[in-house]
Amino acid sequence: MSRRARALLAVVSLAGLAALLAWAATGLNDVGDPPGPNATRVPLLLAHERQVANAVNGVTYDLRATDTLGEELILFVAALGVAILLRTGPDREQEAQESDRERGRETSSALRVVGAVLVAPVLVLGLYVVTHGTLTPGGGFQGGVLLAAALLLVYAAGQVVALERLRPVDLVETAEATGALAFALVALGGIVFSGALLANFIGLAPMGALTSGGTIPVLSVATGVEVTGAVTLILTEFLDEALMRGGQR
Repeated sequence: MSRRARALLAVVSLAGLAALLAWAATGLNDVGDPPGPNATRVPLLLAHERQVANAVNGVTYDLRATDTLGEELILFVAALGVAILLRTGPDREQEAQESDRERGRETSSALRVVGAVLVAPVLVLGLYVVTHGTLTPGGGFQGGVLLAAALLLVYAAGQVVALERLRPVDLVETAEATGALAFALVALGGIVFSGALLANFIGLAPMGALTSGGTIPVLSVATGVEVTGAVTLILTEFLDEALMRGGQR
């Protein structure tokens, strides 16, 4: 496909997307309209029937968990597609690592210090957000992005050798696949134990406990693992590609 054809396709696609967004915006409630019945019904249902304090996480991993499963698979396929498209040759990984090392030598001392200092707090925050999604704002998607950001802080600090230990490609790909598989297995567990896809079949702990919500915290952790692996894979593939191209100039 020529560059002109690609540009035309992009313009038509963006115009169609803009039209759909404008159409969707016309269906929004006006400012000052009273909230719908679900604004109070859903939090009460989740609090009494699922022992979940964070209604958003309860909706994501219980009331509309099937949609979340689809979103997980979309992210999984997107990361897989990026890896396939950018790994253009057998020597790419070695060339990218050589470019990484060159960049590490050029990183300023201030950036090295700031990046190294922030890694541990961001990791702890990411783990907290993933595991406490039923109690406080957060969950697997948000926490997974934070955990991936912690690994990229290592990269930003120029600690390339440490990053290569923390981010072996096989481990990242395994984490992504494991998270997606765990979510799918819990979904099938609902059929086996309760007769419905993604039914909440695990016993409920009292509200305020980490295990409150039954399958909700399990799905949140599975999502956190998958998102961490997928986002890390996507961003580092792009970074490696950019550095490799920069080294060839």
